[in-house]
Amino acid sequence: MDDYQKSFADSLQKGWFILGNKVAQFEKEFAAYCGSSYCAGLASGLDALVLALKYFDFPEGSEVIVPSNTYIATILAIYHNGLIPVLVEPDLQTYNIDPAQIEEKITPRTKAILVVHLYGKSCDMDPILAIAEQSGLQIVEDCAQSHGALYKGKMTGTFGAFGAFSFYPTKNLGALGDGGALVTADLERIEKIKAMRNYGCLEKYYNEYIGVNSRLDEIQAGFLSVKLLFLDAINAHKRKLALIYQQGLKADFIRPVIDADYKDVYHIYTVRHPERDQLRAYLFENKIKTEIHYPVPPHRQQALKGKINGSYPIADLIHQTTLSLPISYYHTEQEIEKVVSVMNEFKK
Repeated sequence: MDDYQKSFADSLQKGWFILGNKVAQFEKEFAAYCGSSYCAGLASGLDALVLALKYFDFPEGSEVIVPSNTYIATILAIYHNGLIPVLVEPDLQTYNIDPAQIEEKITPRTKAILVVHLYGKSCDMDPILAIAEQSGLQIVEDCAQSHGALYKGKMTGTFGAFGAFSFYPTKNLGALGDGGALVTADLERIEKIKAMRNYGCLEKYYNEYIGVNSRLDEIQAGFLSVKLLFLDAINAHKRKLALIYQQGLKADFIRPVIDADYKDVYHIYTVRHPERDQLRAYLFENKIKTEIHYPVPPHRQQALKGKINGSYPIADLIHQTTLSLPISYYHTEQEIEKVVSVMNEFKK
């Protein structure tokens, strides 16, 4: 708490609140943490996705492949660029896009694959990278839930052209308000993104691009620099809590898969159960609060009615059966053991 207050007081005293030293410092720190070269702080995770796609200036009506069970923000970023989302079903074991189903969805209009590292687990990137290279597609990574997650020893956000992050307060690396960022290994990319986030200006009052106003502010950047020092400890604690669930829950509950190639960070610990709603009510009666990520898949959202065709039974199944259990940095091992005990007494 003292470090947050000190950072806030420093910003207040200096009176510089937009694109100052704290933003520059956090951008440098977060790029280094991710194992990337450059970072641009933005106003939100959605803006990060929008600008990543906007950077490429794809022709209107171009197609972007995206998982069918993602949060709607991923889909919105595609529409905000005048592009068409092409939904691919996830692997039912990992909840991430199934690489085996991507190629059949590629057409001459396909320009990019927007992968989503859902719940804190990386996608299976090797086959996705191979498909993208073979087909000449760009890869953008939605890392809103995967701060610090690894795939074969490499951080999410560093496989594609851009890694897009959200710093919404509930994230493992969350600000005390909204915020987002893009990381990339390419200097030209980050310079254009930094211009685009600030009305298209590289130099004040001289606009080179059709830009937007999407800037991570100084106060949030300072808070994020403080919290970044603890991100590894946060992730380690959440992995410890996840292990209690993994080892303690009965086989009635479908738990996340664990694989040596993946180092998960458990932004969300989700189980699946055919009687999800009854289970949730039972836990609430026992003073255990849960959440559903997410109750409605994108293709069934009213906002997208008539825009997305086809059936997506795996996405439907996930959204009908998934339940997110307590797993914050502030939960103790004893509390999670209590949750396990209560869950194991659940009767269908």
